[in-house]
Amino acid sequence: MKLIAVCMAPLLVACSTGPLVKNPTSVQDAKALSASHNAGYEYLINTGDVLAIKLFYNPDLNEEVVVRPDGRISLQLVGEIVAAGQTPAQLTKQLTDRYSQEIRDPRVTVIVKSFAAQKVYVEGEVGHPTLLDLTTTTTVLQSIAAAGGFKDSARVNEVILIRRGPGNKPLTIPVNLEQALNGKDMSQDLPLMPYDLVYVPKSPISNADLWVEQNLTRLLPSDLLTIWLINKN
Repeated sequence: MKLIAVCMAPLLVACSTGPLVKNPTSVQDAKALSASHNAGYEYLINTGDVLAIKLFYNPDLNEEVVVRPDGRISLQLVGEIVAAGQTPAQLTKQLTDRYSQEIRDPRVTVIVKSFAAQKVYVEGEVGHPTLLDLTTTTTVLQSIAAAGGFKDSARVNEVILIRRGPGNKPLTIPVNLEQALNGKDMSQDLPLMPYDLVYVPKSPISNADLWVEQNLTRLLPSDLLTIWLINKN
């Protein structure tokens, strides 16, 4: 398994007045990607979701299970199955294939009975780095406010938003929250998507592209890390 990681700590000491990211995704491109994502969005099962597994012809095998922190569920006839990161339809097909090895003509339905709160993570020069539940529309500024606001040392004009892009590759999006705060460009205050990472840097750093491929395991809470790593073979 190849681990794609993002280092969000200011551990690069060489300073520069240039941009933090060599090849950033623009705010406009991020909006277009978000619109495209939302247009074809299918819900992905998350850790903590409660699933009802129903078999039409075999009701004695009906079960209600919680997706564990490792992304798996345990079922009495087919054992352990990876559920997190799959759509209900994908999991239904996988379970149908597995049950077909044990019983004739299984008719399986997967129902998400309750949804675990989706998360965003705020790190860096904020009052207290925080893992937030994303229960309603939340912008970058709102997430930072919930994390205790900016420290005096924060680089407000180039906050980094890290988002899962096509193929689960991380996109780095610099947002100028100074322009949003003074009312010049509110489009900089992007709405967040599930599992976004917001990093508020302390000072200009060179070669911030080294954030990718480093230190994600050390910095992210285990449940958020699970979502990033599932199906990354």
